Amino acid sequence: MTHTLSRHLAARSAAAAACLVLGAAAHAQSTSQRSSWIPYTTSGYVGLNVGQSDYRADCAPGSNCDDSATSGKLYVGGMFNEWLGLELGYVHLGEVDRNGGVVRAHGVNVSLVGKVPMANNSPYLLYGRLGTTYGRTKNESPIPGYSGTGTAWKPAWGVGVGYQFTPQWAVVLDYDEHRFDFPRGTDRVGNWSLGVRTSF
Repeated sequence: MTHTLSRHLAARSAAAAACLVLGAAAHAQSTSQRSSWIPYTTSGYVGLNVGQSDYRADCAPGSNCDDSATSGKLYVGGMFNEWLGLELGYVHLGEVDRNGGVVRAHGVNVSLVGKVPMANNSPYLLYGRLGTTYGRTKNESPIPGYSGTGTAWKPAWGVGVGYQFTPQWAVVLDYDEHRFDFPRGTDRVGNWSLGVRTSF
């Protein structure tokens, strides 16, 4: 019951934050002359994705372990030039039942973004990310050695494709991988997500 309530509260908080950020972005398009929220960049954008995570942390012998959960990410970016930019975001990879308890992971991500050149006026986007995530994990388990918390900067990378249906709005499909500290060592969590992105 407690886990269900916490999931509902987290989902409502994330939805409220997303509405505020996307609303602020839309307001910025009409009222602000700034072209990006990140210093030294232009062509700013903000996005919200929802998807499915894929946990790879150790599963204790004889335990039932779920691998996936609903995930979400909220991010803002800007471009140094036509092909290279910087992206800042928050990712929550959900909560899975694992090792007789629950495991959750979330973090703040900083990544360089590279856009693949496309034909002039093409509505398609193709890009990659390479950076780091300051991640936090919480592992609750009655099995010795499988419980505890972890916080650390770890590598992260991702790729994505998108389609711009207007000059300001695009739908995007991303795959990202983040490394996190778990009680039995560092392991990855993958994340497929679908979302929308709006440009300033």
